Amino acid sequence: QVQLVESGGGLVQAGGSLRLSCAVSASIHSFNTMGWYRQAPGKQRELVADITNGGSTNYADSVQGRFTISRENAKNTVYLQMNSLNAEDTAVYYCNAKQFIGVSRTNYWGQGTQVTVSS
Repeated sequence: QVQLVESGGGLVQAGGSLRLSCAVSASIHSFNTMGWYRQAPGKQRELVADITNGGSTNYADSVQGRFTISRENAKNTVYLQMNSLNAEDTAVYYCNAKQFIGVSRTNYWGQGTQVTVSS
Protein backbone atom coordinates (compact mmCIF):
# COMPACT_ATOMS: atom_id res chain seq x y z
CA GLN A 1 0.00 0.00 0.00
CA VAL A 2 1.48 3.31 -1.09
CA GLN A 3 1.58 6.00 1.57
CA LEU A 4 2.01 9.72 1.03
CA VAL A 5 2.79 11.81 4.11
CA GLU A 6 2.66 15.60 3.93
CA SER A 7 4.40 17.95 6.31
CA GLY A 8 5.32 21.60 6.55
CA GLY A 9 1.94 23.25 6.86
CA GLY A 10 1.13 25.82 9.49
CA LEU A 11 0.15 29.39 10.20
CA VAL A 12 1.97 32.17 8.37
CA GLN A 13 1.41 35.88 7.86
CA ALA A 14 0.48 37.25 4.46
CA GLY A 15 3.59 37.74 2.37
CA GLY A 16 5.38 34.91 4.09
CA SER A 17 6.63 31.56 2.84
CA LEU A 18 6.21 27.89 3.61
CA ARG A 19 7.67 24.72 2.14
CA LEU A 20 5.53 21.62 2.04
CA SER A 21 7.05 18.16 1.78
CA CYS A 22 5.47 14.90 0.65
CA ALA A 23 7.31 11.72 1.57
CA VAL A 24 6.27 8.70 -0.48
CA SER A 25 6.64 5.08 0.67
CA ALA A 26 7.45 3.92 -2.87
CA SER A 27 9.81 5.06 -5.57
CA ILE A 28 8.35 8.21 -7.08
CA HIS A 29 9.72 7.02 -10.42
CA SER A 30 6.81 4.55 -10.43
CA PHE A 31 4.33 7.40 -10.74
CA ASN A 32 3.71 9.31 -13.93
CA THR A 33 2.90 12.56 -12.16
CA MET A 34 3.30 13.91 -8.64
CA GLY A 35 1.23 16.88 -7.61
CA TRP A 36 -0.20 19.14 -4.97
CA TYR A 37 -3.88 19.92 -4.65
CA ARG A 38 -5.71 22.11 -2.18
CA GLN A 39 -9.19 22.42 -0.81
CA ALA A 40 -10.51 25.50 0.93
CA PRO A 41 -13.67 25.38 3.09
CA GLY A 42 -16.78 25.19 0.92
CA LYS A 43 -14.77 24.80 -2.27
CA GLN A 44 -13.80 21.92 -4.52
CA ARG A 45 -10.35 20.41 -4.45
CA GLU A 46 -8.19 22.06 -7.08
CA LEU A 47 -4.83 21.40 -8.67
CA VAL A 48 -2.07 23.67 -7.42
CA ALA A 49 0.92 22.23 -9.28
CA ASP A 50 2.22 18.99 -10.67
CA ILE A 51 5.44 17.58 -12.04
CA THR A 52 5.99 14.68 -14.40
CA ASN A 53 8.66 12.02 -14.27
CA GLY A 54 10.47 13.98 -16.94
CA GLY A 55 10.43 17.12 -14.83
CA SER A 56 7.76 19.08 -16.70
CA THR A 57 5.76 21.30 -14.39
CA ASN A 58 2.28 22.74 -14.48
CA TYR A 59 0.82 25.42 -12.20
CA ALA A 60 -2.57 26.88 -11.49
CA ASP A 61 -2.81 30.46 -12.71
CA SER A 62 -3.39 31.66 -9.17
CA VAL A 63 -0.01 30.42 -7.96
CA GLN A 64 2.12 30.87 -11.08
CA GLY A 65 5.27 32.77 -10.21
CA ARG A 66 4.80 32.33 -6.45
CA PHE A 67 4.89 28.55 -5.95
CA THR A 68 7.50 26.06 -7.11
CA ILE A 69 7.09 22.30 -7.22
CA SER A 70 10.15 20.08 -7.19
CA ARG A 71 11.08 16.46 -6.61
CA GLU A 72 14.02 14.73 -4.98
CA ASN A 73 14.02 11.25 -6.43
CA ALA A 74 16.69 9.87 -4.12
CA LYS A 75 14.50 10.70 -1.11
CA ASN A 76 11.18 9.85 -2.79
CA THR A 77 9.99 13.29 -1.77
CA VAL A 78 8.12 16.06 -3.53
CA TYR A 79 8.18 19.66 -2.36
CA LEU A 80 6.04 22.73 -2.80
CA GLN A 81 7.79 26.01 -2.08
CA MET A 82 5.17 28.68 -1.47
CA ASN A 83 6.17 32.35 -1.46
CA SER A 84 4.20 35.58 -1.22
CA LEU A 85 1.34 33.78 0.46
CA ASN A 86 -2.01 35.49 0.76
CA ALA A 87 -5.30 34.72 2.50
CA GLU A 88 -6.68 33.02 -0.63
CA ASP A 89 -3.99 30.34 -0.27
CA THR A 90 -5.53 29.16 3.00
CA ALA A 91 -6.57 25.54 2.50
CA VAL A 92 -5.76 21.94 3.23
CA TYR A 93 -3.00 20.90 0.86
CA TYR A 94 -2.90 17.33 -0.40
CA CYS A 95 -0.11 15.42 -2.07
CA ASN A 96 -1.14 13.29 -5.05
CA ALA A 97 0.53 10.57 -7.07
CA LYS A 98 -0.87 9.40 -10.40
CA GLN A 99 -0.02 6.02 -11.87
CA PHE A 100 -0.98 5.01 -15.40
CA ILE A 101 -0.57 1.34 -16.30
CA GLY A 102 -2.18 0.45 -19.61
CA VAL A 103 -5.77 1.68 -19.35
CA SER A 104 -5.63 1.70 -15.55
CA ARG A 105 -5.53 5.04 -13.78
CA THR A 106 -4.75 5.10 -10.04
CA ASN A 107 -4.63 8.11 -7.74
CA TYR A 108 -2.93 8.04 -4.36
CA TRP A 109 -3.54 10.78 -1.79
CA GLY A 110 -1.95 11.93 1.40
CA GLN A 111 -3.93 12.90 4.49
CA GLY A 112 -3.44 16.62 3.92
CA THR A 113 -1.70 19.44 5.76
CA GLN A 114 -3.37 22.69 6.79
CA VAL A 115 -1.99 25.98 5.55
CA THR A 116 -3.45 29.11 7.11
CA VAL A 117 -2.44 32.57 5.95
CA SER A 118 -3.36 35.45 8.24
CA SER A 119 -3.93 38.87 6.71
